[in-house]
Amino acid sequence: MTNPHVKPNYLHSDITARIIAAAQEVHRQLGPGFEEVIYQRALARELPAHNLDFSREVWIDVHYKGEPVGKKRVDFIIDAVMVEIKAKAELQPVDHVQTLSYLKASGYKVGLLVNFGGAKLVVKRLVN
Repeated sequence: MTNPHVKPNYLHSDITARIIAAAQEVHRQLGPGFEEVIYQRALARELPAHNLDFSREVWIDVHYKGEPVGKKRVDFIIDAVMVEIKAKAELQPVDHVQTLSYLKASGYKVGLLVNFGGAKLVVKRLVN
């Protein structure tokens, strides 16, 4: 059976496909309506079932012209992929911009923006 989320020409597609499968299972079990932290905790419990190692609530350094100017926390680093979680009725343009900024600051090449808040799970793949 082929996985529709695996696209060989996309960097880290095998990892993102497993992350998406884990997120789908969390959304299937919980549905919408909970706070972001609930989905974060549930995803942390689901990821090992998909053979994924992860770090949760990872602090990344933010630099300006090569100098550190602060830190921001991202929800997950899963293997080589940064994952930012939302629990909103629908994603806004600012969510994409924020996640892309975190992706650039972190130095990771691939990120997923995952929204558990709607009736249907929404996953956006972002590339740095």
